[in-house]
Parts: sequence; C-alpha cells; structure tokens
Amino acid sequence: MVQLTPDHLAFGEELLRVDVLLERFSRQIPVVAGIETVALRHAAQRVLAEDVEAPLPLPGFANSAVDGYAVAHAMLNPDRDTVLPVIGRVAAGAAYEGLLGRRGAIRIFTGAPMPEGYDTVFMQEDVSLHVDGADVSLPSGLKQNANCRLAGEDVKQGAVALKAGVVLGPAELSLAAALGLSHLPVRRPLKIAVFSTGNEVVEAGTPLATGQLYDANRMMLITILERWGLLVTDLGILPDQRAAIGGALSKASRDHDLILTSGGVSTGEEDHVKAALGDQGRMDLWRVGIKPGRPLVVGQLGQSLFVGLPGNPVAVFVTMTAIVRGLVACMRGEAMTPLRHFNVRSDFNYRKKQGRREFVRVSLSQGSDGVYGASKHPQDGAGVITSLTETDGFVILSEDVTRIAAGDNVSFVSYAAILS
Repeated sequence: MVQLTPDHLAFGEELLRVDVLLERFSRQIPVVAGIETVALRHAAQRVLAEDVEAPLPLPGFANSAVDGYAVAHAMLNPDRDTVLPVIGRVAAGAAYEGLLGRRGAIRIFTGAPMPEGYDTVFMQEDVSLHVDGADVSLPSGLKQNANCRLAGEDVKQGAVALKAGVVLGPAELSLAAALGLSHLPVRRPLKIAVFSTGNEVVEAGTPLATGQLYDANRMMLITILERWGLLVTDLGILPDQRAAIGGALSKASRDHDLILTSGGVSTGEEDHVKAALGDQGRMDLWRVGIKPGRPLVVGQLGQSLFVGLPGNPVAVFVTMTAIVRGLVACMRGEAMTPLRHFNVRSDFNYRKKQGRREFVRVSLSQGSDGVYGASKHPQDGAGVITSLTETDGFVILSEDVTRIAAGDNVSFVSYAAILS
C-alpha cells in the first residue's frame, strides 16, 4: 500500500504545471512493496525488480551469421582471388569433426560453430565453386571476422543484461530466454479499483431513459490499465450519492493501491466524489494546468492513493496518459523514459492561454515535400470521442506557448507511444 505524508502534494491557488507534478511524483511517490519470481511466460508487462546479470556470454560461442565458407583470414591473398580446397562441412547444432591441420575452406551454415582457428566467413553467393566442387574461389577484400558472430559480442558474461525498472516486453523476454533464464524477479502488479459515477450514466447494453448516456470512461480506463499490466477491479457505476460513493471508497481502500474514478470531482452540487473523499481521506491537489483534463483530483484514502478524473472521455484519456501514467510508473518502480516526440509542421492556427499544457488532437499527412503536417480535428470538445478515433496523436503545447501558426514546427506524439 502507498502512504504519503500530508505535505507531499500540497496545493495552492495557482495552477500546478504538469511537469512540476510529474517531478513531484518521481521524488515523493514510494514504490509499492512486494517482489515475486515468475516464469518468463507470465512476466510480460511486469517491472523487473533487480538487475539481471548474464550467466553466460551471448552468443555462447563464435558462429557463422550466414551460409557460406569459413576460412582463416591469414589464408587469403590480399590483392587477388584465393582458391582453397573444400576440406569439410559443419552445420548448426554440431561441432566440426574434420582435421584442422590442412589449409582449406570449410562449408558452414548459419548458426554453426566456427571451427577452431577459423575467423571469417564468405557468403555462398559471393564465391565460385569449381566444377567438381572440391575447390572454391574466394574474392579478395573481405575483412577479418566478416559474417561471424563472436562469442559475447551481444552480452558479455557477468554484464548487466537487463536493468531493474524495465518493463518486460518481447525484446527483454527474448534476451532473458537466450541467456537461459526461465524465471525473473518482478515487482508485484499494482491493484487498481475503477468506478464511474453519475445518475445519468448507465451500462452499455441496457435501455436508455431520458437524459441518460452510456458509460464510455470505465471501458477506456480498464483497457489502458490492463495494457500497462495492472490488476483491475471493476466496481461499476455508482449513483450521485455521497453515502454510496463513500462506502465504495472505504471498501476499495482496504486492498487496492490506487482508486480511479471518473466524474463527480468538480464543484457542482451533485459532484459528490470530492466530498466523500474529504469525509474519509485527504485531497492533496486539484488545480492542474492541463487541457483537456480539468478537473482532476489527487489525494489519499487510507493507504491507497486516489485519483478523481474528469467526466468527459477525451479529458479522461489525456489525464490518464499524461498524469496517471507517471504516477503508476513511480508506484511500481518503473524506470520511465521520456515520451518520444518528433517535430511536424502545423497545418493550422491556434491560440491558447498561458500557464496550462494543451493536448491538441491531430492527424498526420505527408506533404509533397516529404514533410509530415499535422491537421487539427475539427471538433475540440472533451466529450468528442471521434476526435481520438479519427486522429493519430497529440500536438502538445507547453505552458509557455500562447499561439502557433500554420507552418510552425510543433511537437507531436502518437497514441501508440503514449499507451506503451
């Protein structure tokens, strides 16, 4: 469970910058305790808890990277073709069993171990076999160790192959398997409770009464959280009743690391989530300079962290990926790397207020000059879900930017990168 001291995220009247909030998370959010050892098959999306040293070199032995002919580089003529007898062959999974005292070339296949004293491989398409196949003509100019994978060239024995904090994906698990590791030490998965609020919100598939709408937020939240490898408890939809919300919060705080809600955190008379939080816990901040994404509440409930997200789906997506992503990374000991942004050309004009970070939904298209341009979605509303499905990512405008003009370079990040 997570426990913060009261002043960790104390808020004032000024809007808190997104980068300042994330920096506070990195300094002040403790890593949730708990390490377990799991089989590789079940380690995907888990966070590695300890550095892993290579128990053996990778590759474990020098081997051929191609099908061809292995030679000792010293046998080759430096300025003309070299003709050598073919004195044997070696395939993958077997050692060379021929005599090595003779001066000659050895037929070798991809992955086969290099015979002792042999250090260079010619690709089969680059050589000429004599009519009887007993001799092979090798062109000059090939460098020593060409087409050879040297022992330990990928990872040296004893070196740190995987660093603590990495999220284990296909590449990391492939490396672990190649090193002969069947299990890895990982952080325990975070337990997240999710619910929506609102008398107007109903479950998809049920009839709609006047003024009601289907709950789009919970499905979004659950999908994102599970994509990040977290354990999610779906608490459904709660009515706009302070007692009902308070009861759900109290129960969820007993065995969850983080509680996520959407809706009910504004200052309206029917927004009871913030009030229920105040009854049992503590609100640490709610004035964050982000658009779309307000209002946003971060607080403490027992030993659980609490995040109250806005009610509009696009605002939920933005706050989840821009803020909750960083919070979750800190809680599970993940070594976060900055999002990969790249510059594109703005194909639109835009003005914004100073002091808040804005996430503008855009589609990319390549111009005749080869440069990618960003076109803004025609609808800005935080409830317009198609502004996500019909675009490729965000142009992110920092707090200090107040306007951009068509033709300006802007910073773009794709949804795929955001959700990874």
